[in-house]
Amino acid sequence: MPFRPAPLTVATVLALSSLPSVALAEAAAFSGQAMDLDEIVVTATRTPHQAATALQPVEVIDRDAIERSQARSVPDLLRGRAGISLSNQGGAGKLTTLFLRGAESDQTVVLVDGVRIGSSTSGLASWQNLPVAQIDRIEIVRGPRSSLYGADAIGGVIHIFTRRDTAGFAPRVHVGGGSHGAHDYGIGLGGRQGRAWMGADYAFKRTEGFNSCDVAQPTPFSGGCFISEPEPDLDGYLEHSLSVRGGIDINDAWQVSAHALRSEGENEYDGDYSNRSDTVQQVVGGSIGWQVSDALQFKLTGGRNTDASDQFLGQATVGHFSTDRDSATLQADIGLADGHLLSLGADWLRDHVDGSTIYDEDDRANRAAFAQYQGDFGRHAFQASLRRDDNDQFGGHTTGGVAWGMEIVDGWRINAGYGTAFKAPTFNELYYPFFGNPELGPEESETAELGITWTGTGASARLDLFDTQVDDLIAFDAAIGLPNNIERARMRGAELGVGAGWAGWDLAASVSVLDTENRSGFNAGNELPRRAKHGARIELDRAFGDLRIGFTGIAEGARYDDVANTMRLPGYATLDLRLEYALTEALVLQGRLANLFDRDYETAAFYNQPGREWFVTLRWAPQN
Repeated sequence: MPFRPAPLTVATVLALSSLPSVALAEAAAFSGQAMDLDEIVVTATRTPHQAATALQPVEVIDRDAIERSQARSVPDLLRGRAGISLSNQGGAGKLTTLFLRGAESDQTVVLVDGVRIGSSTSGLASWQNLPVAQIDRIEIVRGPRSSLYGADAIGGVIHIFTRRDTAGFAPRVHVGGGSHGAHDYGIGLGGRQGRAWMGADYAFKRTEGFNSCDVAQPTPFSGGCFISEPEPDLDGYLEHSLSVRGGIDINDAWQVSAHALRSEGENEYDGDYSNRSDTVQQVVGGSIGWQVSDALQFKLTGGRNTDASDQFLGQATVGHFSTDRDSATLQADIGLADGHLLSLGADWLRDHVDGSTIYDEDDRANRAAFAQYQGDFGRHAFQASLRRDDNDQFGGHTTGGVAWGMEIVDGWRINAGYGTAFKAPTFNELYYPFFGNPELGPEESETAELGITWTGTGASARLDLFDTQVDDLIAFDAAIGLPNNIERARMRGAELGVGAGWAGWDLAASVSVLDTENRSGFNAGNELPRRAKHGARIELDRAFGDLRIGFTGIAEGARYDDVANTMRLPGYATLDLRLEYALTEALVLQGRLANLFDRDYETAAFYNQPGREWFVTLRWAPQN
């Protein structure tokens, strides 16, 4: 597929020229003083906040951690982290679903530079098509956040920030190769000059892949592979990606920025109805910020996400779809007093569907207003938020949340929270020909949370407990022959995160325990499928002069692949060895041996995982 820009619609032009990104580099405290970017998050409260004192469970993965991990994809980077289970159908570029705190794969809000992404038809974010080479930082916020972000934030919010450059201009280049005929390269430039900043990065990656579906005697529906004859071929993946961004501080009060990310992929897989797809993920957006005073600022943000795919069987075109998601937010942050902040905002979201399938409806909009209060009272902190959504399809819906935290003694904090959330029905559930039910309402949830954190010299830990009840889940209703709001589910669990330095080693570890239950229908009492009951990730790193050595261990418990709990996938553990050597101050050689012991495992029944792999990367990045 040739790399080509999408046509610029009116909405796209507006997004690029006049709307805002919630770029982390532009976040500032209300005191007007700059904050250390390594210590703040913006996703949990839609305002800058120190991660160490966040009332919500937050995890941040910055660019240094991304490069140190040597992850080759976003799913690879997120695998095994606290609260996250992933299911992959056969390697790079293949369908990947993410379950955050046991919530359904379409019950997590995903943002790229403040722009909501995801398919309006399936409700899923295309994790497999997001280029890790273009990412500067990822913020993971676990728990209900519909009172700030609206529909789908039952499990939480994952916010991806593309690269940002804040110092002098400098280039960067990387090139690498490894197992399964894999190779990639990339080049970029970015930095700041005076009041203006800009950057651009291009990246390419390709793998010949492996046989994604492992079915010896297939049937048309065996294991979800949808094949009637074995296809023991290589299922490869190719991806081009381009990221551009820029901005200017017009004066001390006004800032303007714009950003665009485009990823194009060619994916091969096994299937009777299609076995190849050309995919597009595109996000464009921008921002205008106005700092009226130290106690008042306004921010206008917005953009468009395009999620598109053309499907082929051999050389024949068999279908295509494209969904556009336009969004905009106007937010005012008002400093009431020292330590007391009120945020007021209005959201607008529009989904549009186009493709070879003719839907009964192909367009809907959502309007919302929200308010949030944050207050510090000595050792106590309090937050409260409320939101009202008005949707063209299901009407009005109100969500809210409260959180409280207290510093018990120096270094120890306790947090508690409660929140409601909801998920909007997808276009497939509402309007798919002869299947959709336009009378569907949103799925609803209630979550209670309790956490305790400890911060010491060179070490920290956080333990979070949660219990989520979900009502009106959408499932097929035999009585009407259509999907309906008829099911209920419960997810509860615990998450422990630890970071420490000891004897020259840096440790980052997390452990998750999850208990899910289907609470209605024929499958009442069963576990929800494709969620591992136990998960753990540990990273150990140490530098010996110019040489750095690291290990990444990931373990996941057993899971079921079906709602009836008849197909059990056993647990597994993998260990990665990572090496890094600084040839010069600017030139670094990296090597990774993934799945060192060649463990054979599946995260979706009948779909292979790659086994042992090696990859070598050379990076050149002069200091600014």
